[in-house]
Amino acid sequence: MYPAQFEYEKAGSVSDAIDALSSNPEAELIAGGHSLLPTMKSGLADPDMLVDIGDVDELHGIDHGDGSTRIGAMVRYADVADDDTLREEAEVFAETAHQIGDFQVRNRGTVGGNIAHADPASDLPGAVLAADATMHVAGPDGERTVDADDFFHGMYATDVGEDELLTAVEVPHEGTAGAYAKKPNPASGYALVGVAVRLTMDGDTVTDARIGANGVMDHGTRLPDAEDAIEGTSLSADSIEAASDAAGSTLDEYMVMEDQQASAEFRLQLLGAYTERALAQAGERAGVL
Repeated sequence: MYPAQFEYEKAGSVSDAIDALSSNPEAELIAGGHSLLPTMKSGLADPDMLVDIGDVDELHGIDHGDGSTRIGAMVRYADVADDDTLREEAEVFAETAHQIGDFQVRNRGTVGGNIAHADPASDLPGAVLAADATMHVAGPDGERTVDADDFFHGMYATDVGEDELLTAVEVPHEGTAGAYAKKPNPASGYALVGVAVRLTMDGDTVTDARIGANGVMDHGTRLPDAEDAIEGTSLSADSIEAASDAAGSTLDEYMVMEDQQASAEFRLQLLGAYTERALAQAGERAGVL
């Protein structure tokens, strides 16, 4: 199908994009286009203007700081996945980007588009939560930051307002080891369930754990029960099993996603299994397992 007619505007700066969004409530930003264009062709989205932010210099680049790395919203997945320095600084984020789609998708899709779109089956929301990232948002009232735990509100809903845009993601250089494990949809590559883990270790003891999941609920979700089960323990097969058993223990089963690909019950089984895999991978990288 062909999309309905629309106006096209190429933004030269972040302020240009904000002005366009503020003056036209029906306008949509276009970055990589992987989410927006299919919904337009199917008739699920019908914006009367597309604001192209692809050439906005402020939204590009990976800047490695002393304690964190700032990733521009227009940075491609492939650039994140191939950044060896970022893999050392924030392993879980770089590895998750490497598992998105295929070569074509990773060479076109953007970090900011993925996170701001907030598809529950996308990979990066879980990594954002596990990495404890900070989102940089700009709008008519200026710039602000949003913590990972406050960013995702629901299905395709985030803290970014209608006249705002996500400009960058800032990932702290914390944790000893990270990992991402997912069960991909065989047709689309999206996650039926994905689990991202960042562990901080003191010897073989887990002093801090952040675990984020996608594909389970209607938005990226922390798994606090799994975190509590593994923190303060010696990382081992037994402690990993305890954490995986706890992964979905307090999630409301009636709110767990259910579709033609997987029932809610199956997704919860996958959640435990992939929590175990991600923790085991992180433990191996930390030299403990």
